[in-house]
Amino acid sequence: MVGVLQSNGELYRLPSKPQKYTPGGDGGTGLSHVCLERLAYVPTLPEVLRGRHEIVEGDRRECVGGHDIICGLFPHLSNTHNGHAPLRMVQVVSAAATPNNGSAAERPLRLGVVLSGGQAPGGHNVIIGLHDYLQRWHPGSTLVGFLNGPRGVMQNNYKLLQADELDGYRNQGGFHMIGSGRDAIAKPDQLAAAAKTCMEHDLDGLVVIGGDDSNTNSATMAEHFLKNGVKTTVVGVPKTIDGDLKNADVPTSFGFDTACKVYSEMIGNIMIDAMSAKKYYHFIRLMGRAASHVTLECALQTHPQLAVICEEVAAHRWGLKDVVRQVADMVAQRAELGKNFGVVLVPEGLVEFMHDVSALIVELNEIMAMGVNANDQLDVTAHLTAESADLFNNLPPGIRSELLEERDPHGNVQVSHIQTEKLLIKLVGMELMRRKAQGTFRGKFSALSHFFGYEGRCSLPSNFDATYCNALGQTAGCLVAAGQTGLMATVSNLDQPANKWSVGGTPLLSMMHLERRSGRDKPVIKKALVEIHGPAMTSYTSMRAIWAIQDWCRSPGPIQFKGHTSDMANISLALEVNEGHPCLVNEPTDKDN
Repeated sequence: MVGVLQSNGELYRLPSKPQKYTPGGDGGTGLSHVCLERLAYVPTLPEVLRGRHEIVEGDRRECVGGHDIICGLFPHLSNTHNGHAPLRMVQVVSAAATPNNGSAAERPLRLGVVLSGGQAPGGHNVIIGLHDYLQRWHPGSTLVGFLNGPRGVMQNNYKLLQADELDGYRNQGGFHMIGSGRDAIAKPDQLAAAAKTCMEHDLDGLVVIGGDDSNTNSATMAEHFLKNGVKTTVVGVPKTIDGDLKNADVPTSFGFDTACKVYSEMIGNIMIDAMSAKKYYHFIRLMGRAASHVTLECALQTHPQLAVICEEVAAHRWGLKDVVRQVADMVAQRAELGKNFGVVLVPEGLVEFMHDVSALIVELNEIMAMGVNANDQLDVTAHLTAESADLFNNLPPGIRSELLEERDPHGNVQVSHIQTEKLLIKLVGMELMRRKAQGTFRGKFSALSHFFGYEGRCSLPSNFDATYCNALGQTAGCLVAAGQTGLMATVSNLDQPANKWSVGGTPLLSMMHLERRSGRDKPVIKKALVEIHGPAMTSYTSMRAIWAIQDWCRSPGPIQFKGHTSDMANISLALEVNEGHPCLVNEPTDKDN
């Protein structure tokens, strides 16, 4: 493979000789035809990163909640040990062109990178973007890839990432180049182990590619390193297909666009099947433990008969019976029209948003933190309030067991293990049987359940995610090279083509609030929920009554890498940042039109 500097100023590595493969074969590469084609896709780089650039301070930021308390817990990151807390975002801006004179600003760097948490399409492009930035602006730099997530940092399990290996992962899905993991780096011994590793490698910076919990740990590491004189800076990159890691500075997390397109293809297929067979309701649970962004986006793309949105459930304080009644009402309404089929979308985190089930989970979390034996359901019930005990005892046995499973490393209920779609099918069926006995329901109800989770996490990234991730990786490299720490890499102005995107960083502390975890308040990055009066939700609510009774199925098909729609990002992003107009990675050309 050889490196080339293109006419637009982008450094990109292309095959030194054409790939050879026979029709129907992969030429021994293990890659399909489309994967081989994706290797040659060149993400557009924001203009500001093509030429010389520098970091400037931007607007002040405050923590989402508990600002003084959080800054007091992170005195070095917030500078409260000097009596003030100037949290500021930074921006990357063009700088005057100067000849390369071997200055310290362009010296070789040693950086580490780690993937943390669940997979998301585009992760490899973040690492490759980071590598390409280093090789262009800091030739001779070293990139250390820590294996299998944060545990690799603590155990110093790594490999050096070289250009020839990285080239085979350009625009490819998955995290398998270095692997990921869900271990936390938060306790004193874990922080000490991470610091030891960073010092042994003499790292100038560590880039953490992860979600809200992972980047909460990034802030903790950055604080620990500053406090103990470790020179390694820490920069985060926003990753999660759930779409709940965003704010005014972070418009979206990478992977969300691709995952929603993958899920929407499958949902569209099932909707066509439902309209063809005309005898089943399909209850489809989608990823999204703490927010309904995936469910809402998939609803906008496919037009199901009903999509349950967790944030709306919470806002109206609906309980389990309320949700069941609404689904049953939709089924009954369609039955009157002779339609005994349809599709219902359900976020995986729904159980935490129904006020009665949410209260039960909070109590169970407290009980588990106290050390009550989860295997003794009688003992568990004895520690619950009367209302929660009544609900708990009336849940199906399987759901009760799932609520008592071992918590994840961050102390959360493992909501993805709770089969909410099957719970709704059972309870809706019981409600419709009750109505049939009363003579108010004369239709049929047969239901099938689905869970779309892992299917969307490792797809080939869409053009948007491939380009966005490359920009994020290059931005992270820029921040580390400038000695910035405790920041999240940001790429904004996404309503414009990629060459006009803005890049910079925002303080990880500014994204934090205090949250109850394992029986105590902890500073964590706040998850961004669906705004029930926001443009995406408003668009859905304006149409859902029609979609409930009319079969306005929309089947978007598979992700497009070429053609008219290939450069369009998701509908939610267009509604949120571009007033409903498509967000395009590249400027449309006469050929596209």
